[in-house]
Amino acid sequence: MARRTAPALATLSAIVTASVLCTAQNAHADLVMYCVGSGGAVTVPSDLYVPPGESCALTGTTVTGNVRVAAGANLVITGGTVNGAVRVAADGYFDSTDTGVDGGITLASGGFGLYLSNTDVGGVVVEPKGTATIEGFLFVERGSTVDGDLTAGVGEVSVTGSEVTGDVSTTAAYFTDLHDSFVDGALSVLNNPTGSVVCGTAVGGRATFAGNLGGVQLGPNGGLDSCASGGYFARDVGISNTTGGRTTLDDNIVNGVLRLTANNPVAEVAANNSIRGGVVGDHSAPSFAAAADGVRGTAGERARERRARAGASAAVEGAARL
Repeated sequence: MARRTAPALATLSAIVTASVLCTAQNAHADLVMYCVGSGGAVTVPSDLYVPPGESCALTGTTVTGNVRVAAGANLVITGGTVNGAVRVAADGYFDSTDTGVDGGITLASGGFGLYLSNTDVGGVVVEPKGTATIEGFLFVERGSTVDGDLTAGVGEVSVTGSEVTGDVSTTAAYFTDLHDSFVDGALSVLNNPTGSVVCGTAVGGRATFAGNLGGVQLGPNGGLDSCASGGYFARDVGISNTTGGRTTLDDNIVNGVLRLTANNPVAEVAANNSIRGGVVGDHSAPSFAAAADGVRGTAGERARERRARAGASAAVEGAARL
């Protein structure tokens, strides 16, 4: 009898063991670490969640999963690593410096903003505002790399001293400005209410500017923003239906055709541009050189204020239980 029972007991033991292991693995996969307060150089072996209205400040922290920043919450991370993706909810704020994010970063409709300084990320999406009352922003600065596409449907979009390996595409953003940066793919700026500035930037794909208000400035002397030099455009550049401001091109190299259509007033193309394929469409010589009138937009100041409030709130909460 014992000989017949032993195999059955062994089988039952194996089933129970497998069941326990499976349950443990699923529990680990579903584990979410809440962050309220400040954290240091530890590894979070799960997803990370910043609850609504709370602040989390991390320094040297590694998160092996995904990150979610809830409505009205703040996450400020310095010298950290996120192995997953980051999603920021309405009125949420994400601020990273000297940090790597293996996945993409998404700012939901009505999100407060994203500030990325010397940050490597797999891609960035800023969702359209929709019915939300908050108009978010995206600042990518100081040696950051977007290893993929950058897409925005709202707010101030600024890329400075950084690289985007994919396309940059904005529709109905407040403005789209690129300074001293590299875009390996195409650049598309559509229906921006205060136009676009591209200075000292190389664009590998086709560049398209259409339906923008307030002007389009490629290179210096356009009046929208200060600019030391023009840019390099590896393919065709198309600018069309610009109204409410000047369209100016100064000190650029276009390794293709410059196509100008229905801009009012007509585009101003300086003689110091080098355009391999020539200019197609109405244009004129520059009417005057204009200096920039102050800092463009308010997102930079809003980011500084929100970062300071987030840091103060996290300090009050003390050490996060990570």
